[in-house]
Amino acid sequence: MSLAVAGARASFLPSSLAASSSLPRLLALPPSHRRPHSSLASPPAAGSRRRLRVRMARTESTGVSVGFRAPEFEVAELLPEPLTGKLWTLDDFEGNPALLVMFICNHCPFVKHLKKDIAKLTSFYMEKGLGAVAISSNSIRTHPQDGPERMAEEAKLFKYPFPYLYDESQEVAKAFGAVCTPEFYLFKKDGRRPFELFYHGQFDDSRPSNNVPVTGRDLSRAIDCALSGQELPFVQKPSVGCNIKWHP
Repeated sequence: MSLAVAGARASFLPSSLAASSSLPRLLALPPSHRRPHSSLASPPAAGSRRRLRVRMARTESTGVSVGFRAPEFEVAELLPEPLTGKLWTLDDFEGNPALLVMFICNHCPFVKHLKKDIAKLTSFYMEKGLGAVAISSNSIRTHPQDGPERMAEEAKLFKYPFPYLYDESQEVAKAFGAVCTPEFYLFKKDGRRPFELFYHGQFDDSRPSNNVPVTGRDLSRAIDCALSGQELPFVQKPSVGCNIKWHP
């Protein structure tokens, strides 16, 4: 059972601070693909200045519901952690009351928009007991920049406090039902094994081109609730990002 798994930018402030100043193997879920949405620029009017717009395929997280059990997967399905060579298993997180599994990659603009803040948020909550791991499942046949060597460089550059693993077979992404990057799965302990899905939603409302400051509000509130045993007081919004690059 293994896990051998900026527009304006506001400074990160966890919601908890803002308020006050075993495992059964699960059948792999097939990835659910949604029609990507592109922002297309209309032809400029005569005499008007040309404006460039970034065009990105947008995909929303979907497919699994609260209560979903963290899938088990074999060591052979994942490479070692590129930065350290260590193999990780779900057992490594048995001592954590909650576990954050993130599907990210190197090249996606939606991930680049959040990288520094993801590192800050996870570092803060890992000191409070949160377990965290990031996984890249993108095909290096089409996107070599998302391969293990570049992943190790990214982990070192952004000082990721969590292991950043490569899902070469893409079976882990399929088992989780992951479809986009970034995609966040927050699991909590409920007295049974494995972890139970508590939150499957966005980091916050900020996107690469909407000028909304990055705060991590949605995810940090969810982590606060998971660690304190409270129910979520808000509706979960899906994460939005680039579609996972499946093998051709």
